[in-house]
Amino acid sequence: LVAEISLPEGAGDDVWAPALADVPAYRDLSPWRLAVVLEAKDERADIGFADAETGYIPLDEMLWARPYISANKVGDEVDATSDVLRRGDVVYVERIEEGVYALRQEPNVNGGIIALDPHTGRVMAMEGGYSFQRSEFNRAVQAARQPGSAFKPFVYAAALDAGYTPSSIVLDGPFVAPGGRADDLWYKPTNYTSSFDGDSTLRHGIEQSKNMMTVRLAQEIGMAPIIRNARNFNIADDWDPVLAISLGAGETTLLKLTTAYAMLVNGGARIEPILIDQVQDRYGRSIFKSDQRACLGCDAAAWNGQPEPTLIDDRERVISPQTAYQIVSMMQGVVERGTARTAVGKKVLQPVAGKTGTTNDYKDAWFVGFSPDLVAGVYVGFDTPATLGRGEAGGA
Repeated sequence: LVAEISLPEGAGDDVWAPALADVPAYRDLSPWRLAVVLEAKDERADIGFADAETGYIPLDEMLWARPYISANKVGDEVDATSDVLRRGDVVYVERIEEGVYALRQEPNVNGGIIALDPHTGRVMAMEGGYSFQRSEFNRAVQAARQPGSAFKPFVYAAALDAGYTPSSIVLDGPFVAPGGRADDLWYKPTNYTSSFDGDSTLRHGIEQSKNMMTVRLAQEIGMAPIIRNARNFNIADDWDPVLAISLGAGETTLLKLTTAYAMLVNGGARIEPILIDQVQDRYGRSIFKSDQRACLGCDAAAWNGQPEPTLIDDRERVISPQTAYQIVSMMQGVVERGTARTAVGKKVLQPVAGKTGTTNDYKDAWFVGFSPDLVAGVYVGFDTPATLGRGEAGGA
């Protein structure tokens, strides 16, 4: 419900059309439109628009609009449009076909998405929220959130650098460690499913996002290389070296985490996200270029049979190509057999990999996925962290 308009019985479009035109609307929610309910019947609700056009919403297109009780519970099923709407209600609708519309609702939940080229860092797409008019806060860049299990690949990368392999065995079982200075404080993480698989391979651990294996692995190799990975990949600079960090309890941004995944995709070469690729003056001369690599022979006036120039890739290596290859292979299993198996359809044209992330009480849901030439990250959560509801995990 956006607003309410007082509509006396028998009021025509000369009354409700101008009244609706005065209701502020977010233009960036297009193709949604504001409509006023003229009459709510059993099987359909008649609606009108600011231009005096009319239409209707069938019952089938509002069955989802059950009363909100809590994050985990909704009210009775909708049996008639009058269960949801009444005369004078102003709502958002979306056209299905001529004269027929579906009821829509502005969500309270928000989030962000970033897609970039893992070889250059060029940002291909960025969305920082549901509506820029509603909020100019860019959640893809400015929101510091806990990544949860989406950070685990960098824990496993540290383990591979320490001599582990994807087939190394780690116990998936109950884990308890001192959690503070007081004798009665203990750190007792659990798996998402609260079940244990016993001795399991690292590949199985990342595919099924096993918290017990990850935190036990962090205890065995120490937090120093994990914190070093977080710093080297520019995920975070100041995380405390505590075991909870291995399960993604530190805060980072979607842009930083997605860029870090890109460095795994490209074999370990450092990249920085690029939003402005080049700036030219009015005469076509470049006054700014984000790519600062030297290119001997690129300024030749003409081709005289010389070989094409070779760009030297002298970028810093944040991780070895061997480790990057193994982690990427392990994350293919996450999509094929693990927590992200619903992320893509069965018919894929090229290899796809990624990792899900879910924080405590389902406050944030993450997925960062990639193909060989594109990496995309997304998170969903309330601006003021609150549960999304039971089961609303990154895999969902």
